[in-house]
This record gives sequence, structure tokens and C-alpha cells, in this order.
Amino acid sequence: MRIGIAGLGTVGTALCRLLVENRDAIAIHAGRPIEVVAVTARDRSRDRGIDIAGMRFQDDAVGLARDPSIETFVELIGGDEGPARASVAAALAAGKHVVTANKALIAKHGLTLAAQAEEKGLTLAFEAAVAGGVPAIRTLRDAMTGNRIDRLHGILNGTCNYILTRMEAEGLDFATCLADAQRLGYAEADPTFDVDGFDTAHKLAILASLAFGTRIAAETVYVEGIRAVAPEDIKAARELGFRIKLLGLAAISERGLAQRVHPVMVPAGSAIADVDGVLNAVSYHGSAIGDLVLVGPGAGGEATASAVIADLTDIARGLVSLPLGRPVEALGRPAAVSIDDHVGAYYIRLSVTDRPGAFAAIAGRMGNEGISLESIVQHHERGATLEAHPPGARKTVILITYDTTEAALRRALVAISDDGVIAKAPRVIRIEHFD
Repeated sequence: MRIGIAGLGTVGTALCRLLVENRDAIAIHAGRPIEVVAVTARDRSRDRGIDIAGMRFQDDAVGLARDPSIETFVELIGGDEGPARASVAAALAAGKHVVTANKALIAKHGLTLAAQAEEKGLTLAFEAAVAGGVPAIRTLRDAMTGNRIDRLHGILNGTCNYILTRMEAEGLDFATCLADAQRLGYAEADPTFDVDGFDTAHKLAILASLAFGTRIAAETVYVEGIRAVAPEDIKAARELGFRIKLLGLAAISERGLAQRVHPVMVPAGSAIADVDGVLNAVSYHGSAIGDLVLVGPGAGGEATASAVIADLTDIARGLVSLPLGRPVEALGRPAAVSIDDHVGAYYIRLSVTDRPGAFAAIAGRMGNEGISLESIVQHHERGATLEAHPPGARKTVILITYDTTEAALRRALVAISDDGVIAKAPRVIRIEHFD
């Protein structure tokens, strides 16, 4: 099978190398050799540590996509518009199968591109777009067809998981850990897409579509990143028997589709809590098998290239699958469940002015919204001591609630703020009691 690769960055270079190094084994699995015959990249002369002398170099990605000598087009450019979108559309129009690692493209334009592939009987494969080397999509498509899946959750961004792991292990703040992640190449110079949760949201929307048979709805994902997670929260979580992870969570019910990305306190010792560093994890709940957890490298050139090769192997064997598991027109259109309707337990950190009636006011506002408190922990803030602290000194108060709605909690916190008994905005982290 003759392929063209658009993009010779970390993943593209690793893909070329693995296809050469493992050529014979791949040919056995694929039923025929897979050969790179043409490539395109921004810099033709850059030394990438691989030999591209025998590959034809195209000037642009769209030209490569239309190249009559290739059977399958591999898009590793990135981005949801520009050359990535144009080249994938051009390849499908020209009758080429497409493999991509581009989660942003699939999250935004996956429905349109899937319909185009369906119409022509082509494959649009994107295993590498979610969780790198973890077979998160293949498991849904091939191994869980006998299940009805009603919920899923996962650690889908290695950068955030690395930062939170370092913060906990070494007592460091977010900014220090982010700088280290950038120095080590785990985070981009502009880390917004990762640390603010958008990367996870794109991946979650793709998984939810495949798991629940619904249209990709990235625009309805509630997104909250990890910038506000402080060392105090990491420490409090540990003392309470939790660890903090950035999770993507999705569930389908009679109310509709709920999709959310935010920091979560998870019980220490649970499967998801023990996933550290740059690893990713995905957990599906199936009606027949219960909970299935997949863990592995979520990024990196070779891990992602490995997922690309798995898709290429299927195509070489003549396996053509519906991109989203079922025809685009058959995908469900459930209502979006608002984060306000979320029901769960919460961790709340308040900086409270120590004055008469302050704690009664907080408890009263919670009670007014029907919120029951499981525990209350108080700490004097820096500058005061337990033996002697001046009137008006601040205390850190940590509340753990029983299950309540997000809307009720937000109303209570607005009222508490309006009462003037807290010195700064509350810090809220949702709690999930995974087994």
C-alpha cells in the first residue's frame, strides 16, 4: 500500500522510521507492505534523522492528497482549519483513504468528513487522535459492540497529568511545574490548549460520539482547566484521601448527553488515581462487562505513530469501517445536559474572616439551598497562630458536601460572597467516587 504523509514533525518522523524498522512484521499483519512514497513538510532541508531521499517531496498538503500514486493519505499537520482540513477533504474527494492524528479537526469537522468518506466508501481513521498509543477508539469500535455504554471518563491530556503529579509529589505550584513541562517538551510554548482543558474536551467529544452513537458535540462540553489548582488543594486532597486529576467525563441518560472537563478529586487507590506522569487512561462502563480501564502513553512520537500504523494496517487489509461507528445520519442528537444539573459531592475552600457569626452565615446559606455538609476543616492562614491570632484574622475553611446540584451550590456561594464573610473567591473542586 502506497501512502503519502503530510507533516514530518515528531509523529511523522517516528512513523517513517517505524514503517522501515518494522517493515516485515507490518507486512505480515497488513497482508502487504506499506510504503511511504511521498511526503510534504514546511522545511524540505531539515535533518530529521531519517532517510527521505527515496520519497517524492510535494510542495503542499493538498497536492499530496491528490497525488495519483498514493492510495492512503496520512495527515499529521494539526489544526482544525487551513492545510489540515483542506488536504483531508481533497484526499477523500480524490478517492483516498485517510488516517489522521488530528483531534481538533475531527472534533470540529468530523461529521462532515465522515459523511464524505461514507459516500465514497472510504476509511477516515483517527485512532491516534485520542490518547496516543492507548487503543481507546479501537476498543469501542471492535471490542465493545456487545455492550451498551452509558458513561466514560478519562485522563486525556498528559501535560496536565504531569503537572498535577509533580505538584503533589514535590509540593510545587502550578507555574513552576508548567515551566518544567515546557522545558522537557511535555507542554507547548503556548500551553493554553492543554492546561485550560480544550485538548481534553476535543478528545472527550470524539469518544462520547463513538461510545453513545451520538453526533460529535464539542461545543457543548463544559470546560475548566487546572490553572487554579493550588498546592493547598493538593495537600487537602491528600489529607482527605483523594488525588486531583483533570478528567473528561461523559454520560448519556434520558435527560440527554452530559460532557464535562474539569479537575476532579478521586479516591486515592482507585484505578484512575494511580495514573501518573504523562500517561493517559480511559474508562468505559459497559452493560455486559462493567468497567474497563485502558492505560498507556497518551502522547509522544512513537506511541502516536503506533496508533497510526494500526489504522494503516486495517486499510491495507481491506477493512473499511464507518468513521463514527454508524452512518452519520443515524447518529443521535440528544439534548445537552447543563453543568448546572450535575449532581455530586464538592470540595470547597474558603478564606473566611474570623468574626462573630461568619460560620453561622456560611452554614445558613448552605442550609437555605438544601446542601448538607459531610465535614468542615479549619486552618489558620499564614500570619496567625493557633495560640494567638488577631481579631479579623482569616481562616481557611474546607467544606466537603454530600451530593447536591451544581446550581444549588453556586447560589449558596454567591450568597456567602455577598454576605462579606469571605476574603476571596471560593475554590471549588468536584468529587467523583470511582471504585
